[in-house]
Amino acid sequence: MEKGWIKLHRELLEKPIWTEATPEQKVLLVTLLMMANHCEKQWEWKGKPLTARPGQFVTSLPSLVQKCGKNSSVQKIRTALKRFAKYEFLTDESTPHNRLITIVNWGVYQGEERPSTAHSTDGQQTSNRQLTANKNVKNVKNEKKSNSRKQVYDESSIFYQLAYSLFDHIKMNHPGTYEPNFQEWANEFRMIMERDQRTIEQVKHLMKWSQAHSFWHKVILSPASLRRNWDRMVFQVKQERMKGQIRILPKKSVEEFRLDLTKGEDL
Repeated sequence: MEKGWIKLHRELLEKPIWTEATPEQKVLLVTLLMMANHCEKQWEWKGKPLTARPGQFVTSLPSLVQKCGKNSSVQKIRTALKRFAKYEFLTDESTPHNRLITIVNWGVYQGEERPSTAHSTDGQQTSNRQLTANKNVKNVKNEKKSNSRKQVYDESSIFYQLAYSLFDHIKMNHPGTYEPNFQEWANEFRMIMERDQRTIEQVKHLMKWSQAHSFWHKVILSPASLRRNWDRMVFQVKQERMKGQIRILPKKSVEEFRLDLTKGEDL
């Protein structure tokens, strides 16, 4: 049995991988960290010797169920592993009997600490960025690094759901549309709501209106275009309500309109 302890940073409490997780998934996440090797260890994998690196280990679904305890099941473990992989928290390679799990960036969070020097090597610089055992000591470099990390959105978040909803509407109008990067779309919807101060009701209404409109459904093909043309569409919605009818479409073609947008021109 492994002895010792692991490091667990408080910033995890603010990450979607934790905030959007079920209680069983949170238990599994911490359990995986405790099960991972802290040093190289010999295993057998696919019938051949394997030298597992720190952060790696070989296990099985039944073993994880046993270690996670009450309310755990094979299906819940399998679902959680897929979710953690989407967040790039781990990689999961499986066989009919075992699984090779690798905790991504293990060394950044769990590696040994070394004193910082003015002429440290690349490896030492990485170690100097690792979290200290005393979690009450704030490390400015780690805070800056954390802020620069790209935010990952859970599929259950409102921003991700809006991205899916817009894509579904677009597919109805343009069946051959390729699936977008939903993480980027979700981030764009976050900016619409948080930076532009739009409500969820406003976003849903204008999104559906644009996709039902004979002109705008050809232009609004992403959250970015929705955001860029927001004020123009809101003005048109108000005009239509006042007149009780649909306004005549702009004389310019869709292609000309898109070109105008890139130049920052008005119709």
